[in-house]
Amino acid sequence: MNTIQIKDKRFAISIPEKDILREVDRVASEINRDLEGKNPLFLSVLNGSFMFTADLMKRVTIPCEISFVKLASYQGIASTGTIKEVIGLNEDITDRTIVIVEDIVDTGLTMQRLLETLGTRNPREIHIATLLVKPEKLQVDLDIEYVAMHIPNDFIVGYGLDYDGLGRNYRDIYTVVND
Repeated sequence: MNTIQIKDKRFAISIPEKDILREVDRVASEINRDLEGKNPLFLSVLNGSFMFTADLMKRVTIPCEISFVKLASYQGIASTGTIKEVIGLNEDITDRTIVIVEDIVDTGLTMQRLLETLGTRNPREIHIATLLVKPEKLQVDLDIEYVAMHIPNDFIVGYGLDYDGLGRNYRDIYTVVND
């Protein structure tokens, strides 16, 4: 499918699955190299990162653990960047190496708040692995060590990313087409 329709928007393939997986391979190799011997705890931020997390974890060969977290906010994470609570983090992360696995970082405000929130739990170190970064939208300075791809400030769906809850199931990443 070169184009898809979701509700009132039409999307065209912008990043094919084979390109995504090539970059996931690269990121996994970097993590395997950099975090050898550290037994990292991967924290996958739901819902959007589930596909990236699954493909990444298939390629991580070092001893590690994984947990899934969801962020609760006051008025929506993307709009405010204000996290009220990290739901699902039951592990003690004191003195642990943490890898946050995220689908996309655009403004960086949510990631900044998540780093602050996790920092209060005394981890040894926190790394960020994200599928996508929108450099043009970044509003804060973040040290994102593991980036699969940089993309323009386009509206996208697929590979875990959604439009109003729809489109997460597509293997490729699609960009909105303005007619």
